[in-house]
Amino acid sequence: MGRRKNSSGADAIVDLVAMMPWWVGVALAITFYVALHAYATQAAPSTPKDLGQFGSLATQTMLRTLASIGQYLLPFMCLVGAAISAIRQRQRRKLVDTVTANPTANVIDELTWQQFERLVGESFRLQGYRVVETGGHGADGGVDLVLSRDGEKHLVQCKQWRAFKVGVDVVRQLYGVMAAQGAASGFVVTSGRFTSEAIAFAQGRNVQLIDGPKLQDWIRQAQRSTPSAAMPAQRATDTDTSQAQDDSASPPTCPRCARPMVRRVAGKGDNVGRAFWGCTGYPGCRGTRSGL
Repeated sequence: MGRRKNSSGADAIVDLVAMMPWWVGVALAITFYVALHAYATQAAPSTPKDLGQFGSLATQTMLRTLASIGQYLLPFMCLVGAAISAIRQRQRRKLVDTVTANPTANVIDELTWQQFERLVGESFRLQGYRVVETGGHGADGGVDLVLSRDGEKHLVQCKQWRAFKVGVDVVRQLYGVMAAQGAASGFVVTSGRFTSEAIAFAQGRNVQLIDGPKLQDWIRQAQRSTPSAAMPAQRATDTDTSQAQDDSASPPTCPRCARPMVRRVAGKGDNVGRAFWGCTGYPGCRGTRSGL
């Protein structure tokens, strides 16, 4: 997608920390301060007795000076990165809420490419992936997101194209990068549509094509299948069950334990992204039904 401008070393550190969870940035800030402060406050070496010790003394003095500055500068950069990470996390969740609250509106078409990329990344986070946003810069074949889960690597290319269909060249490019990097699968996600040639090329290969309507449905199903950390399990089950009733579909019962079932979306395997019925007793019961 977009390309980032060249940045200074400080900007690069902030950007790197901003890609991590906010609490990692806070932990790094504390670690840097403790380590550098301990070194900067060490007792100064004694006056050298011969000329051979002057070089060592100068080096130690320079390192303590750098540590004195770094004990404040590095933690500050880490805290800035942590703040950016927290803000982005809040923005991603707000984007997901906006999309799920407007199932018939063309909200995805109104997003900027940065917002679209964050939305796509959050949809994968909801399915349990670890997501690194690369921004499509560098020698990575235009890959915007790098996913990891269960020891496997997955690549994502985002195309916020409102007026154009994504052609076969984009899918071929991603497939080539997947082979070069040893990725288990790949995804091309667009707010628009795909050409028939792109769809034909992806068939039979480990590349999934996700268009705007499918992305909206995917996010809603992933959000319903991921209970909030602050929500008791039973309350989450009630919400999913009421949603199924709102869709005018009577949920089936689990073939294993006879509990009611809820709609979920597969997060891995050959059926990733597909909807299915899952037992409300999960993870104690792993009963499933197809047929959505």
